[in-house]
Amino acid sequence: MPDTAPDMTLRAADLVARRLYEAGCRHAFGMPGGEVLTIVDALERAGIRFVLVKHENAGGFMAEGVHHRNGAPAVLVATVGPGALNAVNVVANAHQDRVPMIVLTGCVDADEALTYTHQVLDHQAVFREVTKASFRLTADGADTIADKAVVTAMEPRQGPVHIDVPIGVADAPAAPVVRRRRGIEAPVQPSGAALAQAREWLQTAERPLAIIGLDVLTGGGSSIARAFVEHFGIPTITTYKAKGVLPEDHPLALGGAGLSPLADGHLLPLVRQADTIFLIGYDPIEMRAGWREIWDPAVQRVVDIPAVPNTHYMHQASLNLVADAGATLEVLASGIPARRTWSGGEPGEVKAALGRAFTAGDDWGPAAAIEEARAVLPADTLATADSGAHRILLSQMWECPEPKALVQSSGLCTMGCAVPLAMGLKLASPDRPVVSFSGDAGFLMVAGELATAAEMGLAPIFVVFVDASLALIELKQRQRQMANTGVDFARHDYAAMGRAFGGEGVTVRDRAGLRAALTDALTTDRFTVIAVEIERGSYDGRI
Repeated sequence: MPDTAPDMTLRAADLVARRLYEAGCRHAFGMPGGEVLTIVDALERAGIRFVLVKHENAGGFMAEGVHHRNGAPAVLVATVGPGALNAVNVVANAHQDRVPMIVLTGCVDADEALTYTHQVLDHQAVFREVTKASFRLTADGADTIADKAVVTAMEPRQGPVHIDVPIGVADAPAAPVVRRRRGIEAPVQPSGAALAQAREWLQTAERPLAIIGLDVLTGGGSSIARAFVEHFGIPTITTYKAKGVLPEDHPLALGGAGLSPLADGHLLPLVRQADTIFLIGYDPIEMRAGWREIWDPAVQRVVDIPAVPNTHYMHQASLNLVADAGATLEVLASGIPARRTWSGGEPGEVKAALGRAFTAGDDWGPAAAIEEARAVLPADTLATADSGAHRILLSQMWECPEPKALVQSSGLCTMGCAVPLAMGLKLASPDRPVVSFSGDAGFLMVAGELATAAEMGLAPIFVVFVDASLALIELKQRQRQMANTGVDFARHDYAAMGRAFGGEGVTVRDRAGLRAALTDALTTDRFTVIAVEIERGSYDGRI
């Protein structure tokens, strides 16, 4: 509970911490140095638990995992110099994956920096390109700066905001607070000729298609999007971040897309057959280059409903309705009856073909392991995926019954995210099963966080695909007929690592072994590392 004793002297750092608590934050993650001790103390006083991690990058992903469960901004703390720079990757990831994150860094006071250079650098210059905004805290403006940071992080499109906190300012007595809070902003919806045109196209569409992106995950947009496509019978593709907006066993759900050439071979022809395409909260930052300009707005009717104007030029549209996705769909659909679409049944054929393409069809390998995991683990399991070949396969095969049931780095595609993301999910949802899927290289990047999992008493399942290679890069190297260089490494005993850090550890080499390991992992009160041994080249033809 927050410390609200009336005789407690408030510091500037306390005002920041209290605003974060007000925003729903209950956990912060980081690696402290002397420059952030007041920040850590203020967070704890405010009722926000500070979690010591082994690396700031992993701490940011843990914070993101918590955000995906409670909706509050993620909070990352980093000390001056090397601590702040360690955090740059995860902050850039939050920027590209549209994750609201408050990044608190300690810094040397301005007067001290005039004659002192040790670890001194311009944090704001570093973070400016990978955040929505960067502030330098002042004692008199602490509460206002904190509110600006929270609001900026949470408003569309969401993203990280940096606050640089000078040591002296953090400790300074807070000025009398003039409490300023931005009012709640009503969702914007379109009107006039553009809305009338979109409604006409909706009424007359014979082959409509929806592509749903991560913008619908805020403000209740996902439930409205589901109701919209169900009412009008619109087959739906999602980005990986939006998987589960429509449960993926739904007849209209065509699954996620963005990285798999194999999936694109089935989905893109269907996109080109559509006469009307609704881009609902679609942010193309998740998509590979093959999704650039795949429709022709001069021939097809394309209605884009983004949260912010199109500056990416990945695609263009016939109509751009820059507005809240949920509010727009409601006014767009009002009074329009359902009608039969796709009389030829093409979407159903594509869904069936995708099912065949991503069925394991073999006794062992990464596809068989994913198939087994989805069958054994409960339907409400929360999953995370690291970057690599396994992620592409998993994102097609792992069915999601709800939004944010599979979390990954989709914009930046950074390695080393799955393990800490799973830890954050488990911390915020202790009663839900949580599993992460990593390649062996990505797992090695964050293996030290197994100690954090043990210290926190967390019990997620960490599945590691072991083929002693950067499989996706090795595959691309072979496709370009290059010599094998810089992609292979030694095999290690990952199960032993799990046991060494206080968890369970099992190595499996077949379906029966994996099934038994997963079953046992669901009943233990410690984390489990399951090393899934596979052959090199197992992803060939699979992704």
